[in-house]
Amino acid sequence: MAGVSDRVFRAICRREGAAFAASEMTTANERLRSTGKTRRRLDFEGEASPRIVQIAGAEPAALAAAARHSVELGAELVDINMGCPAKKVCNKAAGSALLRDEPLVARILEAVVAAVDVPVTLKIRTGWDRAHRNAVAIAKLAEACGIVALAVHGRTRACAFAGEAEYDTIAEVKRAVAIPVIANGDITTPERAASVLKHTGADGVMIGRAAQGDPWLFGRVRAYLDQGRVLPPPDRGTVLDMMAVHVAALHEFYGPEIGMRVARKHVGWYSRWLAEGARFRAVFNALSEPGLQLDYLDRHRSIQQGALAA
Repeated sequence: MAGVSDRVFRAICRREGAAFAASEMTTANERLRSTGKTRRRLDFEGEASPRIVQIAGAEPAALAAAARHSVELGAELVDINMGCPAKKVCNKAAGSALLRDEPLVARILEAVVAAVDVPVTLKIRTGWDRAHRNAVAIAKLAEACGIVALAVHGRTRACAFAGEAEYDTIAEVKRAVAIPVIANGDITTPERAASVLKHTGADGVMIGRAAQGDPWLFGRVRAYLDQGRVLPPPDRGTVLDMMAVHVAALHEFYGPEIGMRVARKHVGWYSRWLAEGARFRAVFNALSEPGLQLDYLDRHRSIQQGALAA
């Protein structure tokens, strides 16, 4: 998730139970590799294995070069994004726009698989629109090209994120190929994860937007699937502690100015767990210095600890 799953957030999600966490989507455009944004997205320092980079583009040679570059920087698995529905990506014939051109998909997959010695995976949607759901054809093609696993989001490119994800197509994909298939789309609760796995026969589930402000979801899903246990949602103290850890890490990773901006986004998501979330978010967003952000969180943590002690 571009703008969300940076190294800081990936580490948190892994600690909270995620088995894997891919980098933010990175462009295959060689001219943009030297930008601060791209360098940060390819920063794996201290990250637990497997280190996964997700690349996007529309030119086979450029994607192959981007894969090699990522591996040189420490990537242990390369994921190709053909699932992003964003207009700025699809307007460049990348992301899910590629699903309209199966021969080009084949050329891209062949080029990237041949370019690196690490496993290559693929993320797709069910098709371009509801009249053209070609996920099964793409999946068979991917398997033939050497892709080792496939994630399928249960919406078409035209659907973007509107409406509900459908899982029948993912079930068809699973029946059509022998490689692992990961189901994605609207996995918001442990119960939904179990239901989707049963319906599709998939080998796993991928959680995206639902983890924004709720990295504990991975642990709740894992406990439910592995042990049948229903874990409670995070309490106020847990949320405040996570905010403080996350914000401090963002300041360190991005530097003060960018770190503050990114922190506002994550605190906004975390604040939905708080009864006074709207007010909490508004005050935090108005803070103009990194130290003030941390002081604000520490003050609320102290109040919470005092309330518990009383």
